[in-house]
Amino acid sequence: MAAVCGSTLALMDAGIQIKAPVAGIAVGLVYEDKDNYALLTDIQGLEDHVGAMDLKVAGSRAGVTALQLDMKVPGLSASILAEGLAQAREARLHILDAMAQAIAYPRQELSSYAPRMFALRIKPDQIGTVIGPGGKTIRGLEDKYEVDIDIEDDGTVFVFGEDAEKAEQARDEIGQMTREIEVGEVVTGKVVSTTSFGAFVEIAPGRDGLVHISELAHEHVAKTEDVVKVGDEVKVKVIDIDPEGKIRLSRKALLDTPPGGVHSDSRRSNDRSGGRGRSYNRRNK
Repeated sequence: MAAVCGSTLALMDAGIQIKAPVAGIAVGLVYEDKDNYALLTDIQGLEDHVGAMDLKVAGSRAGVTALQLDMKVPGLSASILAEGLAQAREARLHILDAMAQAIAYPRQELSSYAPRMFALRIKPDQIGTVIGPGGKTIRGLEDKYEVDIDIEDDGTVFVFGEDAEKAEQARDEIGQMTREIEVGEVVTGKVVSTTSFGAFVEIAPGRDGLVHISELAHEHVAKTEDVVKVGDEVKVKVIDIDPEGKIRLSRKALLDTPPGGVHSDSRRSNDRSGGRGRSYNRRNK
């Protein structure tokens, strides 16, 4: 019954808001006949082994929550059982008083050492995003944050972890991975790859968008790497999301327009030629 008492103390110390403390006590019996017997409170292993009864009673101050009885005599009178229950109640209340001296109420804050379970809901069609090809993404999250992740068919995601902070970080990353991205949103992301036509920027875990080379700067950009390189953090604005979910981003939209406006190479060429020829506006391309 020490396990019952210890569990209650551990739960309260961990900040689990239990309804009431519970204590347990075992009552034994030394029995010759119905008129010659002795009830023993808080029996030890030897007394349990050679005794005639093992009555385990667990409960709070309000009443009994669990009972278990072993008998080694052919029958047990109601009077002996009633006496044993009364003796168990007296002992239980005494133990609860002693426990209250150690900790009277559950702690207000959940212990940082207490295991955590977080839940969030995602759209069912986003389950594949969290799992990833061959389970690569979900295994990566479990290894990174030392958690276990379960996903139900309805999109409910459960994150289990012994480290509260890491479990919460895992939940937040899944939330970022599956959140709705909106046109007009401004985010800071990391350049994950560059091409001749622009840079791909990760704006949420596992979600990239393209900054076309024409959206890197107001001035003409000859080479993507002249402005950004892989690993750079860059602030971008979401300017379009097509029906397939492909995201277009702009760095230029967040930059101040240079004094005198924007001049492309063709505009400068026209200026040098005295304004002859047709001007070329790259924005209308």
